[in-house]
Amino acid sequence: MADEGKSYNGQSRAAGRGAGRSGLRVGGAGLGRNPGVNPYATRTNRRGETWHDRDRIHVTLRPRDRPLDRGGAGTSQDGTAKNWFKITIPYGRKYDKSWLLSMIQSKCSVPFTPIEFHYENTRAQFFVEDASTASALKAVNYKIVDRENRRISIFINPSAPPHTVQNELKPEQIEQLKATMSKRYDVSQQALDLKALRSDPDLVAQNIDVVLNRRSCMAATLQIIEENIPELLFLNLSNNRLYRLDDMSSIVQKAPNLKILNLSGNELKSERELDKVKGLKLEELWLDGNPLCDTFRDQSTYISAIRERFPKLLRLDGHELPPPIAFDVEAPTTLPPCKGSYFGTENLKNLVLHFLQQYYAIYDSGDRQGLLDAYHDGACCSLSIPFTPQNPARSNLAEYFKDSRNVKKLKDPTLRFRLLKHTRLNVVAFLNELPKTQHDVNSFVVDISAQTWGFQGRLCIVNDELFVRNASPDEIQRAFAMPAPTPSSSPVPTLSPEQQEMLQAFSTQSGMNLEWSQKCLQDNNWDYTRSAQAFTLLKAKDKIPEVAFMK
Repeated sequence: MADEGKSYNGQSRAAGRGAGRSGLRVGGAGLGRNPGVNPYATRTNRRGETWHDRDRIHVTLRPRDRPLDRGGAGTSQDGTAKNWFKITIPYGRKYDKSWLLSMIQSKCSVPFTPIEFHYENTRAQFFVEDASTASALKAVNYKIVDRENRRISIFINPSAPPHTVQNELKPEQIEQLKATMSKRYDVSQQALDLKALRSDPDLVAQNIDVVLNRRSCMAATLQIIEENIPELLFLNLSNNRLYRLDDMSSIVQKAPNLKILNLSGNELKSERELDKVKGLKLEELWLDGNPLCDTFRDQSTYISAIRERFPKLLRLDGHELPPPIAFDVEAPTTLPPCKGSYFGTENLKNLVLHFLQQYYAIYDSGDRQGLLDAYHDGACCSLSIPFTPQNPARSNLAEYFKDSRNVKKLKDPTLRFRLLKHTRLNVVAFLNELPKTQHDVNSFVVDISAQTWGFQGRLCIVNDELFVRNASPDEIQRAFAMPAPTPSSSPVPTLSPEQQEMLQAFSTQSGMNLEWSQKCLQDNNWDYTRSAQAFTLLKAKDKIPEVAFMK
């Protein structure tokens, strides 16, 4: 790395005019780091700054950049130099941390330990401590595919040591910090004042640099709070140059009783930073003096955005707020159980159940060609798989993913159109390609929200939207445990003996099943002659549906 014009893997590259004139050598970290600058900030591709692509790393130094003391970016406990590298996954925030790291490790030729994994804007980042590991991770670039079949990029950049390594407090320094915090704690008010902690005279006298925007310093401070004053009610962190709150997120567990938090005079730029501590049940919050306060168009918008994170807030920047309008939902609540099917009428129920039983008997048979009669000529069909954190390659739904038309994920209009199947021939051909299934008809919930009886004809599907997901453990346990529902196979018990006898005779003579025979008789006030005439007329006009003759 110390040779001018070479990247970390030894490939020959011109280092640029700035590096040629400066005479500064490039160590493992590549660049010196200016104090007070966010170490995770992304550099733009202006002249004189670092940049990278998938094939190389290009480092340019300006004369004013300060090189590291050694050729490496850090020093190990035995005094030998270490090279540190920052690993960046563009758009990595959309991936779960454990899934992402396990996938990278599975493709990486050497085991590695990610240091300080974190999300920065849309990126995921972490650090590794030697060039051989960085080289192995570089080889993983574009070898991982996510659930949307997109290849994941991995960029490698030389880096200064991460905070947890370069700024770890020694045990004796932590003891001094504990003593300093003890002096700043008001027992009667359960209040801890850590305002401008870095300039505390006791710490300065001991040459201890406690900067709370460093992860190690914040972690040590929160650990002292958890072990010694977990009952803390008021914490003052004003004037500590905090520009992010990632390292404070554990305060929700370490100081669960905290009611007042002072973050004024810091460098927080977005109210989204507050999402990292919104689990606190704050009643008072101070944010004045942070850049984020100037990003709102008016005071009411500011109050609304902050109260969205802290619904019980009563005071903001010292000003009383209107009483919060909210429902107290802290008590455990349960959703009401799902209601059963709604068919409208018993006759419609029988018609629909007959259709469903026939449909899924054919669907589960393995040969779905018989479903052609179940679809309208102009029918359309689509399949969608809801979002799932599972790795598609290991999911039992893997065979369905290539056909998923989840419009929340799928933005390509051409692909959206292609995955929508049109006409009954294409629909059934598509269904024939899907895996073999077995359906528990008893588990179905059917809702008929609208119905018209102005026609007599067969049922058919016009628009088929198929959503596929894994069954829950409870659903699996209940599956096939009860007999499937069937249409009524005998007259309802409220019929008189004479009506039951008439019904049996009408069913035998007309050929219709009992349900439709009963409907015909009821519609004609149980007048057998009128019912027979109505049946003859409708049958001649082919207006009696086929399901009426299914027994």
